[in-house]
Amino acid sequence: MTYDQALEMTLTRNPELKAASYEQEAALRERKAAYGLRLPQASVTGTYVYMGDDMSVGMNDLKGPVGGILGSLPEGLLPPAVLQQAQALLAKDWAMKLQDRSFGTVAANITVPVYTGGKINAAKIKVENAAQKETQARNGLVSELTERYYGLALAMQVVEVRKQVLDGMRHHLSDAVALENNGIIAKGERLYAEVHTAEAEREYLKAQKTVETLKSALGSTLNSEESVAPASDMFILSDIEGADYFKQCALDRNPLLRQVSYAKRLATENMRLQRSEFAPQVALMGIASLYNYQVSSIMPKWAVGAGVSFKIFDGLHREYKFSAARWQIRQAEAVGEQAHNNMLTLIDKLYNEMVTYSQQLPSVDASYRFATEYLRIKDEAFKEGAAPSSDVVDARLNLAKIKIERLQAAYYYDLMLARLLEAAGISEAFSDYAKRSAAMPIRFEDESN
Repeated sequence: MTYDQALEMTLTRNPELKAASYEQEAALRERKAAYGLRLPQASVTGTYVYMGDDMSVGMNDLKGPVGGILGSLPEGLLPPAVLQQAQALLAKDWAMKLQDRSFGTVAANITVPVYTGGKINAAKIKVENAAQKETQARNGLVSELTERYYGLALAMQVVEVRKQVLDGMRHHLSDAVALENNGIIAKGERLYAEVHTAEAEREYLKAQKTVETLKSALGSTLNSEESVAPASDMFILSDIEGADYFKQCALDRNPLLRQVSYAKRLATENMRLQRSEFAPQVALMGIASLYNYQVSSIMPKWAVGAGVSFKIFDGLHREYKFSAARWQIRQAEAVGEQAHNNMLTLIDKLYNEMVTYSQQLPSVDASYRFATEYLRIKDEAFKEGAAPSSDVVDARLNLAKIKIERLQAAYYYDLMLARLLEAAGISEAFSDYAKRSAAMPIRFEDESN
C-alpha cells in the first residue's frame, strides 16, 4: 500500500477523525439553534379559570339617593305602575356582572427578541473552533500515519539488513569451520564466529517481532485488520524552504493558534453578555384570542405591548461576573502569547532536527563505502589466515550498523518533516513534499552490493 492510499484510508476510517467531525456537526446544529433566537417566538396557550364569585360592579350605594329622589316627588307625578316598578328595582341587588366565575380561553402569543446577549455570535465562534479541532485531529493523524507507516518500512528493511548479517555470519562460520579443519585457525576463532552467528540470529528474530508490532500499530491508525506492507520509500529532501516559511504558515494556519484566538473571542463575547446585564431588559409581545368560553364581551380580542425591567441591585452579582469576564480575556491573551512563542520555538526545533538528519547523509554514505571495502579486505584476509575472526565479525556488524543508521536518518527526517508540517498547519502537503524532484528515496536495496 502506498503512502497516499494509507492516508486516504486513515482520513476516511479513523474513529478519532470521525469524532472530531461529529463535534463540528453538533456545533453547526447549536449555531442554527442560536440563529432561531433572532426569529419571532410563537406559541399557543390554553387557560381555564374557576373563581369563587362572579366578577361584578356593585351599585347598591346609589339606591339611597335614588330612593330619596323618588320620595321627594309630588304625589301623583308618576303613574302608580311606574312608581311600583321603581320601588321594585330599589328592592333588588344593584350589581353588574362583568365576568362569569367560570371561563376559559385559547390564545396565540408572539414575542420578538430585541437582544440575545451575544449568544448567536458565541455559537458562530464555537463552529469555527470545532472546525479547527477537526483540522488539528486531521494533521495529528498525518503525523501519526507517517510515524507508523515509515516506521514499519524502516523495521522491514532492518529485517533485511539483519538477514544479510545473518547470512554473512553463517557463511563466515562455514569458512571458519573449514579453516579449523585444515589447521589454519584455532578453535577459539571458530567459537567466536559461532557466538556471533547465534547473536545475529537473535537480532534477526527480534527485528521480525518489531515488524509484527508495528504492523499492528499501523493497522490501528488505518482502522483495518488487514496486514499492510509499505510500498512508498522513505526519502530525504536535498532542498527545502527555510524555517521562516514554516513559521509564517503556522501563524496563518496552525489550528491550535486559531483555537487560542477563538478562546479570546469567546471571552470577549462573554464580557459583552455580562455587560448587557447592566442594561434594561426590553421585550415586545403580542397576544390574540383564538377561542373564548364564557369570557366577557368587554375583554379585548387582541393586545400588543412592550415591557422594560431594570435591576437596581442584585448583591453585586453582575459586577463580579463582569469583572471575571474581563480577567478571562486577559488570561486568553496571555495564553495566546505563550502559545505563539511555543509554536515558533517548536518549529525551530523540528526544522533544525530535520536538517541535521539530512546533513548526516553524506557522512553516512562515506562511512558505508569505507565499511563495505573494509569488510571485503578483512574477509579475504581471514580466508588466507592473515586476520582473526573478530576482525571479520566486527567489520560486518559495523557495516550493518551504518546501513541501519542510513535508514534511520531517512525515517527521522520524514518524521520531523511530518511534525514540522503539522506545526505549520499544512500537514496535507506531506505527500507533495515526497513527490518533489529533490526527494531522494532511501531504501535497503540501494545499499546492497
